[in-house]
Amino acid sequence: MEAYIQQALFILFQLCFIVQLYYLISNHSKLSGYKPRQELPQPTVPVSVIISARNEAKNLIVYLPYILQQNYPDYEVVVVNDRSTDDTADVLREIQQEFPHLKIVTVTESEKHRTGKKFALTMGIKAAKYEHFLFTDADCKPATLDWITRMAANFNASTYIVLGYSPYIKTRNFLNPFIRFETLKTAINYLSSALKGDPYMGIGRNLAYTRSLFFGAKGFASHMHVMSGDDDLFVNQNGTSVNTTIEIHPDTFTYSDAKSTLKSWFIQKKRHMGVGKLYKNSHRRMLSLDAVSGFLYYVLLIAFIILKFEPLLIAGVVLFRLILQFAIYRKIFKKLDCADLLWWLPFFDMIYYIYLNVFGLIGTFIKTTRWK
Repeated sequence: MEAYIQQALFILFQLCFIVQLYYLISNHSKLSGYKPRQELPQPTVPVSVIISARNEAKNLIVYLPYILQQNYPDYEVVVVNDRSTDDTADVLREIQQEFPHLKIVTVTESEKHRTGKKFALTMGIKAAKYEHFLFTDADCKPATLDWITRMAANFNASTYIVLGYSPYIKTRNFLNPFIRFETLKTAINYLSSALKGDPYMGIGRNLAYTRSLFFGAKGFASHMHVMSGDDDLFVNQNGTSVNTTIEIHPDTFTYSDAKSTLKSWFIQKKRHMGVGKLYKNSHRRMLSLDAVSGFLYYVLLIAFIILKFEPLLIAGVVLFRLILQFAIYRKIFKKLDCADLLWWLPFFDMIYYIYLNVFGLIGTFIKTTRWK
């Protein structure tokens, strides 16, 4: 009987292995071979950069000037002061004296305004004067002064959504390598899926879309009751194979600091994971299959190592997957400014799939009530 159980588990292990190969070859290889446009495009459309800021006085002092000094001829920056209790209002007024293309929108505390960032962004969008929006956060720094130029150049008659990339800054904090790896893997998934013609999410730290799309979709109305999801749920509901593209030229990256404590990281991830259950069913199945197959792959691998079951065969399967991962991810890690993480891949990949399943369960059963 024990032999039958081992054989059944080995068959399950093989199925998980095949599913993981499918994602690598069918999805991720597209990003590996993708080449962003290298020549600097000419400015095409006026742009409104929109930022929601709550108690971000220190970050605005440091990062907002990089956005206000972009090499772009026709743009405005709309910063929404969302119920801040620090010096955000004073900082914004002072910066506005030097940069008149900064527009300040103030949201005050009210019982009606309990939907956090989505309400603030909606106020910023209504105050913006241009058709094309580019979003980032108050703690983000564009890699270059050509960020707007390259992001906005993707808009055309059929493209209404541009998915950017926002890595975390490398530090020596013990959490930093894995947080950067998790962000990288998330980017690999959503960028690859968009290239395949099935966009399912974007990140608010570097995302662009049009006014017409926003109001045509009635904004965030369908998920205003959910604290998070201003970025990924909006793309999930409105992105298509025709209207969505990606931009991953290094000039367009927006960098920010990763969380430095387990508590702050836990709060952030709990909030992010809570919106996954509202994705389209096809996207939920796609992400769940990847998460569960990866998790079972490693659980069964550990079990087979302990049981010393067919060690040469198991080693061959693991080695084959690892070689394929290195072959496909080598270019991607370099493109997305995470080449130093490639050698962490064997260890972090296992931790990543454990993390996905743990936080997936947490996000399903625990409701978060704040966006910041």
